[in-house]
Amino acid sequence: MAFFWEIVRLGLKNLRLQLVRSFLTALGIILGVGAVITMVSIGEGTKQEALRQIEQLGARNIIIRSQKPADSAAAQGAQQNSFVARYGITRADLSALEQKFPDAEAIVPVKSVGDKVFHADRRQSSQAYGTTPGLLQLANLRLGRGRYLSEADLHDSATVAVIGAEVAKELYRYDDPLHNTLRIDDKVFTVVGVLEPVGLSGGAGAALVGRDLNLDVHIPITTARQVYGDTQIRRSSGSFGGEAVQVSEIYLSSSSRDSVLVDAERVRRIMGVRHEGLTDIGIKVPYELLTNARKSLMTWNMVLAAIAGISLLVGGIGIMNIMLANVTERTREIGIRRAIGATRWHIIWQFLVETSVLAAIGGVAGVILGIAISLGVEPFVTWLPRAPFIGGYFDADTTLSTAITGWSIGLSFAVATLTGLVFGIYPAFKAAQQDPIVALRHD
Repeated sequence: MAFFWEIVRLGLKNLRLQLVRSFLTALGIILGVGAVITMVSIGEGTKQEALRQIEQLGARNIIIRSQKPADSAAAQGAQQNSFVARYGITRADLSALEQKFPDAEAIVPVKSVGDKVFHADRRQSSQAYGTTPGLLQLANLRLGRGRYLSEADLHDSATVAVIGAEVAKELYRYDDPLHNTLRIDDKVFTVVGVLEPVGLSGGAGAALVGRDLNLDVHIPITTARQVYGDTQIRRSSGSFGGEAVQVSEIYLSSSSRDSVLVDAERVRRIMGVRHEGLTDIGIKVPYELLTNARKSLMTWNMVLAAIAGISLLVGGIGIMNIMLANVTERTREIGIRRAIGATRWHIIWQFLVETSVLAAIGGVAGVILGIAISLGVEPFVTWLPRAPFIGGYFDADTTLSTAITGWSIGLSFAVATLTGLVFGIYPAFKAAQQDPIVALRHD
């Protein structure tokens, strides 16, 4: 053991005597390890943010949505004076799903009734929906103030509304929205609740929902049917057109997460029979996106592993080159040590310790660098919209999430140390093979 510590002491002393060269030699390892940790943290942060947005929609939910078929636009062009496009989910489809899925936790219909809401002289581009009280839980929405829709509201077809956070912010800048009035087209509603902000204005969640949930307005579905009917007419100069959609969306929540994919296939078969080709129906399953996101993460990690391998390979080659140069420079030292009794294994261990220590120090420095960059990325990206000269090229809400993982730190450090050991073997053996007499005569 004393011999080992003596070898370590000599190795550290030799590295300290040539501090600048040691640093430059380890620089490849430092940058490689730092880059890997930074890239993994960015990828992991982005992945976790996407998963949060997807899970916010409910991992057990299946979303069936009415969508306008492509041939409707062509038919509308052929009948320029008037046209009403009839498509999408019907109330008969809703009844069929309720019969086929008696074990479902909940089945909640959603009906679109307008895309403009008003308060006083302010107008907001929004989307008003008729729905039931079950949507609050199924869509993982949270109530910020007031109350949500109730069964009594459905029974009485009450003219009450629950508004999203952005609607409250834009329409009621100086007023309290609760118990205030809101107009959807020409019908007046009383605001009884305000939803908490949800982070689905971008990313995977928004792509799945197809809209910003902060701009939603919810009213009782019975009121939506009674007041607005199924047909929405839009007039323009010289013509008018409309759409007749009985149900815009259906949220179906499976009884367990294990049955979501099976239930989704059943829904596709049932709706495929009732709507041939599913041309006017879209089916989204957040759990499928969750599974795909995890598969994408696996691919991303494999790419990062390849990049890490290349980075550390370059660093290892740098270490080997410098250690080979050290062998030439220290030939006389090797000869003296051999002459006073050092064996070839002593020489091998000395050079292996130097390369391993060099790589380990580089690994530690790389870990510190990677963690520092990962912690600084998020505030830096947040600051970019306020940066002089370039701030105008970034959106005000630009963000980039990071998440430092323990496995990336441990693996990067272990691979860096192993790289130093592997690439130090050849210089160590080359040093040990020096003839002591020839080495002593070396200038």
